[in-house]
Amino acid sequence: MPNLECRMYEPRFPEVDAAVMIQVKHIADMGAYVSLLEYNNIEGMILFSELSRRRIRSISSLIKVGRQEPSMVLRVDRDKGYIDLSKRRVSEEEAHACEDRYNKSKLVHSIMRHAADTLGVDLEPLYQRIGWPLYRRYGHAFEAFRLIVNDPDAILDVLTYEETETGPDGQEVTRVVPAVTPEVKDALVKNIRRRMTPQPLKIRADVEMKCYQFDGVLHIKEAMRAAEATGNDDCPVKIKLVAPPLYVLTTQTLDKDQGIRVLTKALKVCADTIDKHKGKLVVKEAARAVSEKEDKLFTDTIEKLKLAGEEVDGDEDSGEEDEDTGMGEVDFTKAGAGTE
Repeated sequence: MPNLECRMYEPRFPEVDAAVMIQVKHIADMGAYVSLLEYNNIEGMILFSELSRRRIRSISSLIKVGRQEPSMVLRVDRDKGYIDLSKRRVSEEEAHACEDRYNKSKLVHSIMRHAADTLGVDLEPLYQRIGWPLYRRYGHAFEAFRLIVNDPDAILDVLTYEETETGPDGQEVTRVVPAVTPEVKDALVKNIRRRMTPQPLKIRADVEMKCYQFDGVLHIKEAMRAAEATGNDDCPVKIKLVAPPLYVLTTQTLDKDQGIRVLTKALKVCADTIDKHKGKLVVKEAARAVSEKEDKLFTDTIEKLKLAGEEVDGDEDSGEEDEDTGMGEVDFTKAGAGTE
């Protein structure tokens, strides 16, 4: 079996005064033993005096087994492998930077580990030839992986390493060879694209729209078309009928803030248009990003409402013709049409 255990960065130990991500393993008499998650879980220790700047009233409220959080490196004994850390000396800014770096490094590590496992090779040589050179060249391998999504050749084909062999005469010969073989490149690129290709967010707003004037249905259709016209290629706006008088406006985009701005504008245009015809639009839920789970629940609700409507339409009547008191049939699948 290949060895899939390896530190994330080239140095075996962190630098003094660096903020690192730790996980608390157990609490002892003098402090807490922790593992450094970015350095292959090597052990460190946080003394109780380094937990907080304030007076400690309860150790359990400051540190708990299993918790992951940033800590500052105070001392490193490279010979014995001892590392002393501090929780109280980490500023809020340093903590945010540490968490951001760790989250990126964790994703890179997961991709590298998956590639090594797929190829049946040890993880550390893969880091030596690919991962750590990308850290040196781009500041963080995460930035290189982002570029690989669209242009893997430009990033990976230039990587090389020196290989030493013994020649026929017994002399050692060093030659420069490509760091990335076709097999490694294929495994890496597939996993990077699967994990790092941006996925569009779904932005949704829920409204109630009514218009009791003559040709009210046509006025609502006009307002819906006006709302959809505010969309663009990056944020197309769609509006659908859920059940009178409830409508939903949606858009999909890679930029959450842009999507919310576009949908908020669509709501205003829709409200202004229906207001000109003495109708009314009430925002029930403002524009917001929705998760896949929320979106699925919403879709299931619409399907149930449609099914309920079909069952009512299929019921037997009393034998008498119904009076035509409506405003005519409207095809809601065309141009986002709706009714009150």
